[in-house]
Amino acid sequence: MADDDSERRVSERGVSERGASERGDSERGTEELQSAPADTGFASQSRPGLPPRWVAGGRTLSKLDGLGLAARLARLAVVVVLLVGAVVVAAVTVSGVGPPSQDDLRRQAGLFDKRQLLIGVKDDQPGMSLLDNGVYRGFDVEIAYLVAASLGFAPDDVRLLTIESEDRARRQALDVKTKKIVTVDLVVATFSITPAREADPDVSFSAPYLRTEQSVLTRKTSARYEALSDLADRKVCTLNTTTSKQNLEAAGVLPFGKNKISECVRGLESGAYDAVSTDAAILAGFVFENPGKFTIHDIGSEGSELYGINVGTNEALKTLVDLALYRSYTEPTDRRWETAYDTYLRREQPSAMPQQVAVAKQPDVEKPRVRIWPWEDEQ
Repeated sequence: MADDDSERRVSERGVSERGASERGDSERGTEELQSAPADTGFASQSRPGLPPRWVAGGRTLSKLDGLGLAARLARLAVVVVLLVGAVVVAAVTVSGVGPPSQDDLRRQAGLFDKRQLLIGVKDDQPGMSLLDNGVYRGFDVEIAYLVAASLGFAPDDVRLLTIESEDRARRQALDVKTKKIVTVDLVVATFSITPAREADPDVSFSAPYLRTEQSVLTRKTSARYEALSDLADRKVCTLNTTTSKQNLEAAGVLPFGKNKISECVRGLESGAYDAVSTDAAILAGFVFENPGKFTIHDIGSEGSELYGINVGTNEALKTLVDLALYRSYTEPTDRRWETAYDTYLRREQPSAMPQQVAVAKQPDVEKPRVRIWPWEDEQ
């Protein structure tokens, strides 16, 4: 009996201990469940403050689940494109691959800190560049302002200075206000592009901006001339250091050289000279301004005279000038070249017949190597 009682007590104690143990495990489990973080796969309906749109059938949804798949992919594509673009820009900028940008060229040309652009022009050529009552007017003047605007200079920030033919290569012009010789940034002064001039280390031409040819001016009562060689026994005046002087000498003519074409024309009017020879675009202005006094003879050397802008040794500036002329040539809405031609040269054509004053179309301009970013206006 004693043994039976002992076994019964041991059995009851075991049951009691197992019950307590199970109750303890249950309580601990409840506490752990209460303190455990929410299941990432399912949302408890009792959690307060959960946005309703995040709950669908008890499942917690992402914020993007409210968007369509196409919208999410579109946003992702935009982000990828922006990242790729940023990487390309950074890579090009760091590695220096490709042509320079406009800002790069302006920096290299020294334009960022420049307050005034100095341009050398002629002052005695009606139709091309004439100083009249303190104001320069003419086709070359309009081209000078066209280029200056593309370089970022307003008309009030451009200073025009008189330059002589022999000083165009060195870009030395006279400042009439200070009576000093200064170096200009650009020369826009009926300066013909030739191999000899291009070989000069002080000269760097832009793309051409006007096409004309050599011609001969005489008094209205003069006999007709058929060739330059017909002037061999005549007194002919021309500009020093010009292609016209070289062509006259090649034809057997010994010309009288002057620094200003207006000196030649005054000598022709007074009878000191029999003829004046230079480019038709220059001579036509004197015929137009002096009706009944002069006539033009359509004679001269074969080939054309192409005018260019001398920028000296500043290659970055040359590229920017070429870019200005290229945009003028290719942009249909940019009529500044055509307006300049109509205003100053086309009006001279009737009085210059049969000599063509100049070709009424801007010469072709190749596109310069300049990086244009997608967000920049190419024109």
